[in-house]
Amino acid sequence: MIGRLNHVAIAVPDLEAASAQYRDTLGAQVGAPQDEPDHGVTVVFIELPNTKIELLYPLGEGSPIAGFLEKNPSGGIHHMCYEVDDIIAARDRLKSEGARVLGTGEPKIGAHGKPVLFLHPKDFNGCLIELEQV
Repeated sequence: MIGRLNHVAIAVPDLEAASAQYRDTLGAQVGAPQDEPDHGVTVVFIELPNTKIELLYPLGEGSPIAGFLEKNPSGGIHHMCYEVDDIIAARDRLKSEGARVLGTGEPKIGAHGKPVLFLHPKDFNGCLIELEQV
C-alpha cells in the first residue's frame, strides 16, 4: 500500500539556523520558507537525491510543533511521510486494521498541494506517520 518515502520531518527551534546548517555545512539544496497556516507550521524543504527533509517551525497559536518543541527544546524527528496512490482507500484499509487516523479522518491539503493524513504514533511503534497521495 505505501510507496516511497516522501520526506522525513524534523521540528527545529530556529528555522534560519537549521536551513543554514543544511545549506552551508552539508551542501544541500534548501528551499524557501513556506507558511502552512492550516497545519500551524512554516516548512522548508531540503532536496536530496532520494527523498526530502522537511524542517518544521511553529506558526501561530496552537501550533502542534510548539508543543513538540516544548518537550524537545533542541528539536528532533517529528514524522515520516510515505506516498500512497489513493489516500481514501489507504485510510479505509488502515482503519479496518485498527489504525487511528488523527483529526477528522478527512484529508487536508499538505505543503506539496496534495491530500495528506496523519496516523497515530502509538499505532506505529512511536512514529507519527503522514500519508500523502501522489
